[in-house]
Order: sequence, then C-alpha cells, then structure tokens
Amino acid sequence: MGYRYGEYHDGPDPLAPPYDVRAALDEMGDAILSGSTPVHALRDLLKRGLPGAEDRRGLDDMLREVRRRRRELRERGRLDGTLDRARSLLDKAIGQERGELFPDPSDDARLREATLDNLPDDTASAIQELSSYEWRSAAARQTFEELRGLLRREVLDAQFKGMRDALANPDPAAMERVRQMMSDLNDMLERDAQGAHTQSDFDSFMATYEDMFPERPRTLEELVDILARRAAATQRMLASLTPRQREELNNLINQTLDQAGLSEQMRRLGDSLYARRPDLAWGTPERLTGEDPMGMGDAVTALEELADLTQLEAALRQDYPGARLDDVDEAAVRRALGRSAVDDLEALKRIERELEEQGYLLRRRGKLELTPKAVRRLGETALRRVFASLDAGRRGDHDQRDAGSAGELTGSSRPWRFGDEQPIDVVRTLVNGIRRGDASPRATITDGGDLHGRSARAHSRVRLSVDDFEVSETERRSAAAVCLLVDLSYSMALRGTWAAAKQTALALQALVASKFPQDAVQIVGFSNYARVLQPDELAGLDWDMVQGTNLHHALLIAGRHLDRHPDFEPVVLVVTDGEPTAHLMRNGRSAFEWPPSPETLELTLSEVDKMTRRRATINVFMLAADDRLKEFVDEVARRNGGRVFSPSADRLGEYVVSDFLRLRRAR
Repeated sequence: MGYRYGEYHDGPDPLAPPYDVRAALDEMGDAILSGSTPVHALRDLLKRGLPGAEDRRGLDDMLREVRRRRRELRERGRLDGTLDRARSLLDKAIGQERGELFPDPSDDARLREATLDNLPDDTASAIQELSSYEWRSAAARQTFEELRGLLRREVLDAQFKGMRDALANPDPAAMERVRQMMSDLNDMLERDAQGAHTQSDFDSFMATYEDMFPERPRTLEELVDILARRAAATQRMLASLTPRQREELNNLINQTLDQAGLSEQMRRLGDSLYARRPDLAWGTPERLTGEDPMGMGDAVTALEELADLTQLEAALRQDYPGARLDDVDEAAVRRALGRSAVDDLEALKRIERELEEQGYLLRRRGKLELTPKAVRRLGETALRRVFASLDAGRRGDHDQRDAGSAGELTGSSRPWRFGDEQPIDVVRTLVNGIRRGDASPRATITDGGDLHGRSARAHSRVRLSVDDFEVSETERRSAAAVCLLVDLSYSMALRGTWAAAKQTALALQALVASKFPQDAVQIVGFSNYARVLQPDELAGLDWDMVQGTNLHHALLIAGRHLDRHPDFEPVVLVVTDGEPTAHLMRNGRSAFEWPPSPETLELTLSEVDKMTRRRATINVFMLAADDRLKEFVDEVARRNGGRVFSPSADRLGEYVVSDFLRLRRAR
C-alpha cells in the first residue's frame, strides 16, 4: 500500500480523535431526565457546544459574536458619505471657478457667474447642468473630473465589489472593457434562463474578467449570489436615506450610468438578479448610528454584511419548527466569523448527524424522537444515578452470588455468556477444549516410577479458550409481573415532580430489562385516562395538561396485566401527588370531579380490593403532603397491607428501586 502526502490546508484537524457521540447523548440525557423534550435537549446541547471540547464553540458563542459584529457595523458610520463628498467636490469646483472669474471684468465672466449663481440646490441637477459647462479654471475642471470619477467608481463599486480600485485611473479602454463584461454577463444569464448555459461558458467568462471579481466564484450560481446580495444591499442603502437624499443619490447614479453607457446593461442585470433572488430583503431600510460618513461602496458593503449577519443570527437561533443545523449557510459563517467558526459548526453538525445515523435519534414527520436504543441508554444512566444515591449499606447488585441462586440444575448445559452466574460444567468445558485439538504433550511421573528407567506416562495439557466454557442450566428463578403506575396529571408539572417520576420509570424499566429479564413489566401513565407506556416513549414523554387523576382506570389496566401472568408474583407500585379525582364510567368516558366524588373513591378502592385478592401488594409513593391524599393512601394501605412512602422528588427513584429490589429478594 502506498501513501501520498501533501501540504495541509485549513480545515479540521485530520488527526483529531472522532467525537464520541455517546457522550453527547448522555449530555442530552441529563436534560431529558430532568423533564426536557428530545428536541429541546438537542438544541440546548448544540447551544452549549461539545462537552469536553474547550476549543469548540457552541451556537450561543457564535450568536454572541454575530451580535457583536452587528453592533460594530451599525456604529461604523453614516450612509450619505458619497452625497457629502460629491457636494464638497462640487462646492470646491464652483469656488475655484469663481476665483478664476472674479478678476475678469468681461461680460462673459459675469454671465458665467450668473450661471453658477442659478445652479439648482439638488446636487445631481447641479452636476447635470455643469456637465456641459466650459470651465475657465483648470483647477475647477480637474476637481469636477475628480467628482465624476468618484461617482463612477462608487456606483460601479456598489454593484461590483472591488471595481473602485480597478477604475482608480480609468481610461476609455478600461471603461469599454467594463461595458463588454456587463454585456457578456447579461448574455450568459439569459442563456442560463433558457437552459443553454454550460460550466465551460462560465469558465471562459471568468478567464476573461477574473480581475473584476475578487471573490473568485466557481459557478454561475455563486456569482449570481454575490451580485444579488450586493444589489439588494444597494437598494437597502437607498431605502435607508431620507427621501431627498434618496432622490439626489438616485439621480447621481442614473447620470453616472448614462455617461458611462451602462444604463441599459445595469437595468438588465438588476432585473435578472431580482428574478433569481426575490427572497433577499431588497427594500428593507437599515439604521446606522455612526458619525463618520461612508462612501457608497463602503456603505453597501456594510449593509451587505449586516444582511448576512441578520440571516445568520436567525439560523443560529434554531428557534423555528423543524430547525436543523443544515439550514445554517457555511459560506455566511465563513464570511462573518472566519474559518474556525466553520469548523465549529461542522463539529456540531456531525453530532446532530451521527446521533441520527448511529440510531439514537429519529425524525418522524418533522418531529425529533428518541429511538429504543437511546431510551435503553438513558434508562441505564437513570439506573446508575439511582444506585449512586443509595446508602452504602443498601448499595450493590440485587443478584445473589451463591451457586444456588439461579435455581436447581436441569442436567443440560449451554455456552457461557458474559454475566452468567450458573456453575461451570467442567466436563463439557474440557471436552470442548480437547475437540479443538489444542493440546501439548508432557511427561508426567507415575506412582513407582521416575525418568531414569522407571515407568513414566505421557499426559497432555489442555488449553482452554473462552468459547470452550459451558455452564450448567438451572431452573428459572421466580418471575414477577411488575406494574408501575405513574401520575401524568398537570399537578405533577406544577409541583416539579414530573421529571423525577419519568426518571424513576426509566430506571425501573432498565433494571427489570437488565437484571430480571424473566419479569413482565408494564408502566401505566394516568391523568384523566390511563394508558400503557411503551419503553421507547418514556424518555420523550410529557405530562398531560388536563384535569383528573384517574387511578381507577390505571388499576383496571394493571389488573389485566397481572391476570395475563397468573403464575408470576404480582408487584404494584403507584407514584402520585394527589388523591383520585376521576373514574372510568360504563360507557368508557372519564368522569372528573373535585373534591373527589364518593363514586370515584368507591370505584378506586374497589380495584384496590381486587388487587388484594390477587395477592398483589400495592406500595404507594406519595409526592405531596396533602391531607386528602394522605387519608386516601392510608385507607389503601389498611385494605391492601401495602406500604406508604413519602419521598422527596430527588429521592423518588431511590425509594422505588429499593422497594422493588426488597420485594424481589423477599420472593
């Protein structure tokens, strides 16, 4: 294999280790387990930046930089600098001409003075009248030509960035080349509109006029984008002036283009650019607060940058429906913030992309959802948190490590898997090693013999690999039918206990799936109605903004789950912050009443009695110190024999998991 090395150009470090997307998911998990939705958790992660990567900025850092740049641009200067400069040069030329005429006593001199006295106040109209005036003063003539050159450069620079320097000392040949360039450009745009344009046409155009386009566009679309943004900025500059200033500057622009023979070509170009990019803010005024006057080209450049920063700010906020980082224009980021910001943005995009590609996030109908794979990882995280909060005396795995913990031997064996606790089947393991044939001969002294003439017998050493090991199968441990009933009512969000309840449900789901796979777990959420919650929807689950705590319906659903597993040990855990205020009527509708109606309490306690007859102990985790709730759960405990807990929200998971483990150990 051969390798080729070349000069390194700017871009991400090719030797940097890949970012671990699981760390990003864990960062999101902190927000999700605290009650945030997946889309908000991802948005917050992208705003903060990559965890553990100090040199990578998040969206918030970029937004702060964009806003700082906008403030600087707005304070840079005034937009009417070209008008001020034109008036100044015009006044200078008129003053020089008057100085030349004053000593002359002739009638011609007086007539010329009268012409100067009667010039219009409007700068553009005055320049128009003086365009045919025969100057007596050579200095005045030179100043007036300086004025016309200024206007020509500023007007063309407003449309073609960098044209001002190219026309600093123009000659007729240079202006003719500008006219030819605009004609060729308009012809190319028309051919493209007809579908006849090719990349070779553009390459030929750029080879001829490359010096007029310092941005070095590579395609016609890039060139159109550059010119359209600048043309739109010119219109915004005109819209930002006072009506009189706008009229004067428009007249100056039109005069300059007429004199340069560019009016028709500029009109064609403007129409084509507007037709291709009507989405740009063509006539939106901007307000600049600086004191220093800016030339027309500089003013257009400032407004062009302001428009870029405004659009970039909207994209970086990511606060619109269906927002994605792919919506952020990398070219705009490069222009506004530099190459390093493009690298930061690409790192953020990679996180968003890999979370989807690696199967943690799923976009469905524009909505971001966690996949079962992500939910499993978040459940494991929640479970680790719960175990981390347990006291040292109660800490540790709930499985028994003695040989008989898994039940009686069945006589069969199976290959060993990581985590198996069953005893090793030594015979089957050795047979597997011998069958592989990886044995080396060795001399072993037998009883009554030695290596010096006495009898000896050769033995073989058996080398074992991991694949050789087998374990003795045992009878399955007793299974449990687990029902966790979680209150989803609006009061859970108001009291700040909903996030803890969701984290507890995830932790219990992960515990049963990883440590008690033989158990049948069902999580039921209840508000005005109750419903079974699937594992993959737990993390993104939100509370219901409805009235009603229908524990009656939740116990009905839990009872059906227990009845489907008659040979399983029943485990029922209830997490709630209020007494029952709703029940299910015969027609399937929910009936709500507060304070709770006698019928609601009667039907709910009837389901509690049915649970008692199923030998299911109901343990209630009470998240509010409400007298009505306490009275109700005390009655449940009296009828059922279960226990009542009153944990704080931050210890709910610890209480529920510990109680579940206690019940499983007892059985």
